[in-house]
Amino acid sequence: MVEHIVPLSMVVCLLLSLFSGYPVTFVLGGIGIIFAFIGGLPFTFLKISVSRIYAGVIENWLLLAVPLFVFMGSMLDKSGLAQNLLYSLERALGRKRGGLAVSVALLGIIMAASTGIVGASVVMLSTLALPILLREKYKPELAVGTIAASGTLGILIPPSIMLVLVGDILQISVGELFLGAIAPGLVLGGLYIAYIIYIALTKPNDAPATTKTPEGGSLALALLRDLVAPLALILTVLGSIATGTATPTEAAGLGAICAMILAAFNKRLSFKTLSSCVRETGNTSAMILGVLVGATIFGMVFKGLKGDHMIENAILHFDLGAYGTLGLLLLLIFIMGFFLEWVEISFIVLPLFAPIVAGLDFGLGLSREQQLLWFAMLVAVNLQTSFLTPPFGYSLFYLKGVAPPEVTIRVIYRGIIPFVGLQLFGLALMIIWPGLVLWIPEAVFGN
Repeated sequence: MVEHIVPLSMVVCLLLSLFSGYPVTFVLGGIGIIFAFIGGLPFTFLKISVSRIYAGVIENWLLLAVPLFVFMGSMLDKSGLAQNLLYSLERALGRKRGGLAVSVALLGIIMAASTGIVGASVVMLSTLALPILLREKYKPELAVGTIAASGTLGILIPPSIMLVLVGDILQISVGELFLGAIAPGLVLGGLYIAYIIYIALTKPNDAPATTKTPEGGSLALALLRDLVAPLALILTVLGSIATGTATPTEAAGLGAICAMILAAFNKRLSFKTLSSCVRETGNTSAMILGVLVGATIFGMVFKGLKGDHMIENAILHFDLGAYGTLGLLLLLIFIMGFFLEWVEISFIVLPLFAPIVAGLDFGLGLSREQQLLWFAMLVAVNLQTSFLTPPFGYSLFYLKGVAPPEVTIRVIYRGIIPFVGLQLFGLALMIIWPGLVLWIPEAVFGN
């Protein structure tokens, strides 16, 4: 127990420092450097950390996909595609009870597969759909719950930035991660839609039919026109990766170019739009890169102080069995999601938990790679759920930032509870049935 005092103190200092408001990058790196000296690690150990940062981060070709996907999502957010698609879906489904909320959920699924950025998806859906839902007398709780839950699918449905980083951390094929996320993402989206339909049938006043839907030309042509562009983009990115035509980085570059072309077709491509997208891309990428550098230092020092052995011994001490251990790890990640963003959790926790999960025997006959792929998807859905959980769910604050004053944070908290339950149900399905994650990668890549 005595040998674990230093790494345990390191974890306690990290948790306390995160609430100080100091940038996470400097918290991770600073604590790592301080405890390297406290723990008596040689100075050459920090030199190795610098080499690891350069070789594992700066020179990592795969990480170049991150700014390209961020740029693609930002450009699509400003291209007007989502607005046109919501307009067409409202015309198609609005006259049915709950149809408008179903339209919003469908839009969330489609745009999640186009942007991959949670903040952009939630703000976009809130800006476009929330005023319409409230105008049509939808129950505010149902309206905000639908928007927040649908918007968070951007963290899961590919091309997801998180999956790119998780693939790099766990040394798993990003193409397999993308394919493995398709079925879980669609299942979660289907659960949202099923819940909306259930509410429309049992509580019709909470999800009324639209009193006034937009008019226009041919509905079939409008849907075809507005769906073709995002679907073409999705197939271009995912198809090029799945067929081996392009690496994830090359596919991200292709997606960024296609997003600019779509914005030009919609007459939204201007110098102002381009500069805004570049600025957003720079800010987001710098944040991710900074956390990655800090987490690399923290992780190396933590392992150098035998912190990974401390965690492994603590988990083995409980002797919960394979599924019990998995449940404990997911619970820890779920709790951390109340306070930390997915970036910090991914870089801090996954390198420590992955070897533990890879060594567990679930009796499923899975290879080590399949087991890590399954675990990566469970973590992804778990982190998506953390975006929705009060009191610190980031999606809830994104939504509150653009919602009208009458939509209070209490309304948002009440509205999200059923969708958190649906998320946990979807997570349980993935635990019980790993094939939900694995069957598409196996069908495409084989085993």
